[in-house]
Amino acid sequence: MSNAFLTKGVRRSLGEIRYVKPVMPGSASGLVADVYAQAERDFGLIAAPLAMHSPAPALAAASWAMLRETLLATGSVPRAEKEAVAAAVSAGNACPYCVTVHTATSKALGNELDSVNDPGMKEIIAWAQQSGQPDPAPLAHPGYAELAGVAVTFHYLNRMVTIFLPKSPLPSLTPKAVGGWVMDMLASAMTAASPAPGAALTLLPDAPLPDEFSWAAGTPHVAAAFARASAAIEEAGQRAVPPRVREFVLDILDGQTGQPAGPSRAWADTEVARLDSADRAAGRLAILTALAPHQITRTDVAEARQSDDALLALTAWASMAAARKISSRLRQLSAR
Repeated sequence: MSNAFLTKGVRRSLGEIRYVKPVMPGSASGLVADVYAQAERDFGLIAAPLAMHSPAPALAAASWAMLRETLLATGSVPRAEKEAVAAAVSAGNACPYCVTVHTATSKALGNELDSVNDPGMKEIIAWAQQSGQPDPAPLAHPGYAELAGVAVTFHYLNRMVTIFLPKSPLPSLTPKAVGGWVMDMLASAMTAASPAPGAALTLLPDAPLPDEFSWAAGTPHVAAAFARASAAIEEAGQRAVPPRVREFVLDILDGQTGQPAGPSRAWADTEVARLDSADRAAGRLAILTALAPHQITRTDVAEARQSDDALLALTAWASMAAARKISSRLRQLSAR
């Protein structure tokens, strides 16, 4: 009964994905079917943050490769520490959906994140929560590449989730009285497997490792995941994002000294005024995705969208551009 309930709940949650129509389980073919099969085997379910990428198969494979090879694959770092990083990065990015999911999975692994006493775990959590800041603190840890891999993956995923998913991972009609039980069941499913590294790498072609991910070079499955995923996302961005918009976003990220303050979007309006009128809708959505996804409105999406695939390509490229900038700062710390 629990499996049937879980399957029904997952399907309902996929129906709450915004702006794009996901490929539903049972209807998938080709690359998306391969991604879904691995997700069901290694993650226990086809989660909405993965399914929302499914209208763009290469992006679904890229997001899964990063998630599987950093968070799920068995390595030198316990899953509990990696889940704590996922929850802490999500808290730093104000992504309640991911905070709820990964706090629950941490609990399933025996860690109550709001009452951690272990000094080492406290240090990891503090590092992860401020890892997206312009001047993050260093972390001395023998499994740094795995922890940094989880952090960068969630800096990407948090942005996409904020745009395409509601604030709660629970279907909207879930009674409050059973919400905790449902999350416990989901967390149990998501922590049941201990997959070996490497399976997701078969989904995407080989690619060189960009310099900003050089901290992963000594951990082959993490390095390969970021090399292949970043290449797939970059290729999608080159197809769907105007060159001037890509330059615009990268210029702003290079000069970033902090996060946009307050609820006002005036900063974005000021920035996009530099673009030609034909590029402003795409530029506004891209820079909001990179720096303030919580400020995105339906109008922003409607004005920039051309198709599900193109919308996902634009937002994925901008999310990854921000994650790559963060990764570059983490690389500088690892070299100290």
